[in-house]
Amino acid sequence: MARIIVITSGKGGVGKTTSSGSFASGLALRGHKTAVIDFDVGLRNLDLIMGCERRVVYDLVNVIHGEATLNQALIKDKNCENLFVLPASQTRDKDALTEEGVEQVLQGLIEMGFEYIVCDSPAGIEKGALMALTFADEAIVVTNPEISSVRDSDRILGIIQAKSKRAKEGGEPVKEHLLVTRYSPKRAEDGEMLPYQDVQEILRIPLLGVIPESDDVLTASNQGVPVIHMQDSDVSEAYKDVISRFLGKETPLRFTTYEKPGFFKRLLGGK
Repeated sequence: MARIIVITSGKGGVGKTTSSGSFASGLALRGHKTAVIDFDVGLRNLDLIMGCERRVVYDLVNVIHGEATLNQALIKDKNCENLFVLPASQTRDKDALTEEGVEQVLQGLIEMGFEYIVCDSPAGIEKGALMALTFADEAIVVTNPEISSVRDSDRILGIIQAKSKRAKEGGEPVKEHLLVTRYSPKRAEDGEMLPYQDVQEILRIPLLGVIPESDDVLTASNQGVPVIHMQDSDVSEAYKDVISRFLGKETPLRFTTYEKPGFFKRLLGGK
């Protein structure tokens, strides 16, 4: 049974597309046939994160309007055997998306045997975001550990439970997960950002993972490779832990505590 997962946030710039690329890649690396769809029509970025921008011929809107088939529009990922990318259009606006069209695309992917369909949602509550979450079975809410980001995420949670097809039909609610990104244990201890425990307490949904703040994210983005592929990177390891938890494996949190430097390290100039 295919699972449709929306990766969403109330605020832009929190690492949603980075998380979509790494989450979809992580599922594919575990052997699951996975598709990742960019719903940010007009401002697509997923193809850059996935390193397939030069291979885009057709896009999501072309498929919805019958101008291309799914087979023509899907791009096979160069790093994962089981991963395919469906890019957004750069030249249309979000009104080109229709609920009926999105449903047909998702149904087509299900019929093609995809186990997981990851929807990279635009930020906020405009049409692209609503289309991305309408048919979701599960939602990963991405937030930074700052109060404005958390507040906007709280609003998104309300919209998911009000606007999703599951909510409208009175069925089982969308399963929610929390992903805290750009986390610095030292800055949290110094009071410069919210501790991840406070974020979870405010939003009151299960914590899927905490992704550490790292320059590796920018490096991977510039290389056109999802950061989960960066060897010996804390961010990569954190995303791999997220996949393990999502698939039901008990996995302890890492990269969430700050160890103060000892006396001799401080004496030698350590921080």
